[in-house]
Amino acid sequence: MLWRSPTQVQVGTDPRWATTLCDLSPSAARALAGTAPGADLRALRTALDSEDVGADEADLIVAHLQAGRLLVGSRDVDPGFDEDAWALLSDDGDPRPVRERRSRAKVRVTGLGRVGAAVATTLAAAGIGVVELDDDGPVTRDDVGFGGLTARDLGASRRGAVARAMHDAAPAVRAVRPGRMPVDLVVLVERDVADPVRYRDLMEDDVDHLSVVVREASVLVGPLVVPGRGACLRCVDLHRAVGDPGWPALAAQLAARMPPPRRVETTLAAMASAVAAVQVLAHVDGRVSATHEASMEIRLPEALPHRIGWSVHPDCGCTGLSGVGPA
Repeated sequence: MLWRSPTQVQVGTDPRWATTLCDLSPSAARALAGTAPGADLRALRTALDSEDVGADEADLIVAHLQAGRLLVGSRDVDPGFDEDAWALLSDDGDPRPVRERRSRAKVRVTGLGRVGAAVATTLAAAGIGVVELDDDGPVTRDDVGFGGLTARDLGASRRGAVARAMHDAAPAVRAVRPGRMPVDLVVLVERDVADPVRYRDLMEDDVDHLSVVVREASVLVGPLVVPGRGACLRCVDLHRAVGDPGWPALAAQLAARMPPPRRVETTLAAMASAVAAVQVLAHVDGRVSATHEASMEIRLPEALPHRIGWSVHPDCGCTGLSGVGPA
């Protein structure tokens, strides 16, 4: 609640939902401006009564706030409603269905370097119930200092170190090894290029997956592939081959080699992991991901996402649709 004038009070600051109550009595404006953040309907009524606001005006104020979905009745207050709540609202304004979807979701993160570790810990903190950790390698000096990994983790398994960091962020999360049970989404964090063997298996098994490719001075997040519904990673490779006939040979070399350790620059890792986690949460929440048929390229030095659109390639065969190349 923000005071604007003796007869105006603004609720919220985000332009998508901030609302100004106008033509208030001075006593109503004082009562609203003095209302504590998070106050429920009962507390609001008490504040209005304490300023001797008339019953008709009080009812009208409550009606306006309820119409704008800005008020929660005291009997409906969710004690778990946290800072992520605005992103969790379902169509009827209730955060609980989306919160339950996250708690039931299972996401696998493959590749637990700086970017993958940060994706996993972010998903845990955001309420994902089960995170499968897929990386048997040891923690190196290039991994620490981000994503919850510290110097004490050096030499330990990445899986174990990231599990510890996840539990520090969200004690209720289950950190498990990859198993045979289906997952809602697989996040593939890879170096230089998306491995066709990995994504081909996921396509054949009808598993949704998000590609995250860490490159020399950039990270490519996406596309988020839903098999049979939109462009896949082979579509991306086919489109790239149109613009660069040498790409298939380069991609094969990059996929086959074992690159030496490389430290992902801190701001690049931070931005890339955040963008990737947002795509996963959108998918789990039932919203359309910004990386459906698209990639977000995050490049140094500005580290700001740049969208690259992709369509289904007519020679891919992953769906019955046809495409015209990058959008």
